[in-house]
Amino acid sequence: MERLKIAIQKEGRLSDKSLQLIQEAGIRHNQDSKRKLISIGENFPLEILYLRDDDIPQYVADSVADIGIVGENEVLEKGRKVDVVERLGFARCKMSLAISQSEKYTGLSYFNGRRIATSYPEILKKFLMQNNLKAEIHEISGSVEIAPGIGLADAIFDIVSTGSTLISNRLKEVEVVANSEAVVIGTPDLSASKKKILDKLLFRFQAVRRSKNNKYILLNAPNINLDKIVQLLPGMKSPTIMPLYDEGWSSLHSVVNENDFWNVVEKLKEYGAQGILVIPIEKMII
Repeated sequence: MERLKIAIQKEGRLSDKSLQLIQEAGIRHNQDSKRKLISIGENFPLEILYLRDDDIPQYVADSVADIGIVGENEVLEKGRKVDVVERLGFARCKMSLAISQSEKYTGLSYFNGRRIATSYPEILKKFLMQNNLKAEIHEISGSVEIAPGIGLADAIFDIVSTGSTLISNRLKEVEVVANSEAVVIGTPDLSASKKKILDKLLFRFQAVRRSKNNKYILLNAPNINLDKIVQLLPGMKSPTIMPLYDEGWSSLHSVVNENDFWNVVEKLKEYGAQGILVIPIEKMII
């Protein structure tokens, strides 16, 4: 039986999120198999390889794995010949330049002649070249944020999520070089049969993602304002409307985007909506 080989990070937050996505996509596999580096899907033709995140782009480029879930930062840094086939919306972060809080930042020219510590030298080199800057790059594998404090560098280029690590090391973010999130990458030479399996897998991933971003909403509304409420809650195609026993009122069922939720609810209240219920969506297929 032909299986699609997917590489994911062996351990860490991205590994946990990737496994959660696979589970929510309805794919069962041996959860203890991470220790063996490989696990097999029981009800879907998938083989999971557990690798170091910085090795995943190479494995996919060499077709050892057909696809992989990895941070976009690793894709940019490694520069391997892979296709980004899906953005997953989690593990979002920035790749930024930061300097000491006591330093006065004067713009990009500040970095000319400076020493910059980073674990992502290739992305940094490209950025410096694009902006006609010359700086000394110190490549280190971890604890980049301590480099200015111990005199190793004048600035750092690193991943920034909440910014708390920068603050604790008396640094401040001054330039965002790139944005990153978890992505599905694929080998450009994927066979037609495996492409069909990939399409089915992405279909499941997309259904899970939509469910995270949307809520099912039920409410009672005065008929006089139904047109306004329908404009506010168009749903996937159009909302479901059913008459209530009380004359002049209807029950409306629809879908609302999580990002718009509170603004929409405020408007619904203005239009006289009552008994508003909001329910999580497990899967959303359109």
